[in-house]
Amino acid sequence: MSSDRPLTASQLFQAKAIAAVASPIVGALCRTLTWSAEGGHYFDDVVRAGRQPIMAFWHGRILGGLDYFRHRHIVVITSQNFDGEWIAGIIARFGFGVARGSTSRGAARALVQLRRDLTAGRSVGFTIDGPRGPARVAQPGAVWLAGATGNPILPFHVEADRFWSMRSWDRTQIPKPFAHAAIAIGAPFEVAGTSDETIETRRRDLESELASLEARAHALLKQPHPAVARPDGSRVAGNDVTK
Repeated sequence: MSSDRPLTASQLFQAKAIAAVASPIVGALCRTLTWSAEGGHYFDDVVRAGRQPIMAFWHGRILGGLDYFRHRHIVVITSQNFDGEWIAGIIARFGFGVARGSTSRGAARALVQLRRDLTAGRSVGFTIDGPRGPARVAQPGAVWLAGATGNPILPFHVEADRFWSMRSWDRTQIPKPFAHAAIAIGAPFEVAGTSDETIETRRRDLESELASLEARAHALLKQPHPAVARPDGSRVAGNDVTK
């Protein structure tokens, strides 16, 4: 587990080196994947309505989200530690922005930055059980941000038909080369205000919604796979059953 103490010059160099080496490997893997999608239109629907989606997903599905939503300039929160540093370096190469902070350090500052990003017309994203878990327990940050800004949460879940599982707290899923992946994106999830009761109720509702999306993603893997497009416009094999 990484410490949240300020990084040394040596650690910063190591993090940059990891990102430089890992990014082309991750990119090469992602280029072999094919996709099925459900709810792929929701992202553009929210933007066309003059709002910005707050993407919400489990920490263990970072790689799938990284590939599917690449080059959409979504700003994501990463930890102020060594792991967060090299992760930030990788996701920046996939066209994401970064706000630094976590539930343990810098959280308030990161939320302020994300609120500014939303106001400036940029979408934002959360691994809502990160950075340290417990796994599949939603932290309140995304729900609070939705209630404070009036922008909707867009929850999603990714599954692959063949993958490796890391021995980590979140059981990170890494699709194997040439795997077929499925993403289920939920309808815009609204939060009316920031009272403690509202935040807690909608936090639990968000956990339930993500459980439903997980079941939908598994179901998509069993369906035929004609071609659909990622949000960045590139074509992928798959089927968006909601279009």
